[in-house]
Amino acid sequence: MDFPYIVEPRRDTGLYNAKLGIWLFLASEVMLFGALFSAYVLLRVGAEPGMWPHGWLNVYIGTANTIVLITSSITTVMAWASCKMNQFGRFKFFHACTLLCALIFIGIKSFEYHDKFTHYEFSLTGGRIADGHILSQDADHVVIHGRTVTDRSQLFDLRTHPPQLGEVELKRSEILSQERYGPWHHPYTAIYFTLTGLHALHVIGGAIVIGFLWGPGSRLWETDPERFTNRIEISGLFWHFVDLVWIFLFPVLYLL
Repeated sequence: MDFPYIVEPRRDTGLYNAKLGIWLFLASEVMLFGALFSAYVLLRVGAEPGMWPHGWLNVYIGTANTIVLITSSITTVMAWASCKMNQFGRFKFFHACTLLCALIFIGIKSFEYHDKFTHYEFSLTGGRIADGHILSQDADHVVIHGRTVTDRSQLFDLRTHPPQLGEVELKRSEILSQERYGPWHHPYTAIYFTLTGLHALHVIGGAIVIGFLWGPGSRLWETDPERFTNRIEISGLFWHFVDLVWIFLFPVLYLL
């Protein structure tokens, strides 16, 4: 049984089946991320004055990841163009570059996550608060690279008041509680991990598809190159959407 419009476009839409399908799917993705961005806006405008974090993320790392994804969009287009020009070898090269960029992006994001999950806020006796990364600890002491403050609001706007970090020794007896900078720590970290985690899952999913088309799926080129080229275009559209989402995530989370 042959399915119509697998390669040639439909007369009513001007699109072949897969392209129509991916646009419908991306429309649902816009609604998903749109709802999460709306949640971010509501959380931010509803925060108490001076209690919304600024400078908690490394802008240079975020910029590097932005460059990586923009580069991957270019290589994805070049891979599709290579197929259109019947240059299979160039397609393999550019798609391999896209996969490499995806791995670099996930690696950088994993480093950021690790930094947050090893960052602690300590509530101390006397109303003091310590904040930083643990360097060493034993039964009686915890040594962190960070600082101590008397007002928790001092931990939020790091751009206006850059922290003076150093080695701080805390006695176990003065630590009332400690908490990692995970999703539970603050509404900002909750929406940060939700947005970037979901985006990272999309990057991983897209990379799996691209990897399949680069590897075993590329055998379709030998029997039906036009259909294979269409598959590259469809995977590229999804990848461009993933990159576009990050273009919005970067300024919202890292710069504003």
